[in-house]
Amino acid sequence: MGTKVSIRDVAAAAGVSVTTVSHVLNNKSGTRVSPETRERVESAARQLGYAANGLARGLRLQRSHTLGLLSDVIATTPHAGRIILGAQETASARGWVLMLLTTGGDPEVERREIQALAQHRVDGVLYATMYHREVALPDELRPMPVVLLDASSGDPTVPSVVPDETGGGRVAVQELLDAGHRRIGFVTNTDDIPATRGRLRGYREALRGAGLPFRPELVLAEVSDTHGGHRAARALLDRPDRPTALFCFNDRMAMGAYRAATELGLRIPDDLSVIGFDNQELIAEGLFPGLTTVALPHYEMGAWAVETMVEMLDQPKGARRRTARQVVMPCPLVRRRSVAAAPH
Repeated sequence: MGTKVSIRDVAAAAGVSVTTVSHVLNNKSGTRVSPETRERVESAARQLGYAANGLARGLRLQRSHTLGLLSDVIATTPHAGRIILGAQETASARGWVLMLLTTGGDPEVERREIQALAQHRVDGVLYATMYHREVALPDELRPMPVVLLDASSGDPTVPSVVPDETGGGRVAVQELLDAGHRRIGFVTNTDDIPATRGRLRGYREALRGAGLPFRPELVLAEVSDTHGGHRAARALLDRPDRPTALFCFNDRMAMGAYRAATELGLRIPDDLSVIGFDNQELIAEGLFPGLTTVALPHYEMGAWAVETMVEMLDQPKGARRRTARQVVMPCPLVRRRSVAAAPH
């Protein structure tokens, strides 16, 4: 039905008056609408696509200078909070307001929150995820400008920004190679996500660049927490030809590797060098010695998403590209004291 859907169509489908539909969809206070009627109206509007079209009309009529940041559970994860900070500070500097909504990964909550963004007439939505992953854009968001933040999709018309997982893995292993290490273990993650695949690719590329063979027995996958890191590191360090260095999928797994090294009487970095990933400062700075790690560009990704959205909104709608920028941001190395020259 597209843009031809009207409030009368919704009223007819729900079997109620136009006034009742208006009260429900605008959340008008002081009106008596039963929960059953409200659900019927919302269901009819959803099936007909009326809420999405209403949002698109609102966007054409006026500029609110408000952006929505809609995320799964990013707001409750401390290491990803810099995404919000980057977006917030950049929006504020440009004179925009940022609304933050968190779905908890619940599709029904997500649908309601998209409706809330529609009612507040946001000019665009930054669709963010807690960790780099591939997403399918909700249909309710398609009528409006969207930028994917720490996420990608198969839609070339939607701009996106993600971290360079492969480059991050490569720079971590190169740091160990430069210190003279040749037996480098990889404590990796069991989840099949872009970070797992990308960091392994970077590990292999760095070894190949140094003329070293890839040894599958030096790569162990576990749950990506401290306990998983401990189990994988312990298994690698128990080998008769144990690695002299470990590259860990994240800082939590690196914390587990520190524990495994201590149990075996190995000193970091004298006997074993360790590199993590994420630059979770509470962990990386709290470990002794401080953990050398790879930083995810959370702040920079949040800032880029806002800048890209504002640029997109400043263009005439007809001039917007059929293909949008898909940006991969570098992950820099943060040196502390967990890497030393390979022991003889």
